[in-house]
Amino acid sequence: MTNILTVVFIGLCVFAFIKILSAPIKGILKFILNMITGFLLLLAAEFICGFFDFSVGISYLNCLVAGVLGIPGVILLILLKILF
Repeated sequence: MTNILTVVFIGLCVFAFIKILSAPIKGILKFILNMITGFLLLLAAEFICGFFDFSVGISYLNCLVAGVLGIPGVILLILLKILF
């Protein structure tokens, strides 16, 4: 399980690195805005879910998913937590 997560993490890092290098400045700014929005939404989800005795958790992997995918990433994390 750890090996799979490591491969996924490295793959996402390589994807982000290639995306940053190949994108114009406008794309980079959009990517950074997406990362900030995803992280802030992850914090908000953690705060709101605390009232319902439910925790998404703020870890490196969750921050990476929320940062790369933005709002859909946070929704994905919440759904995965509910289902599993």
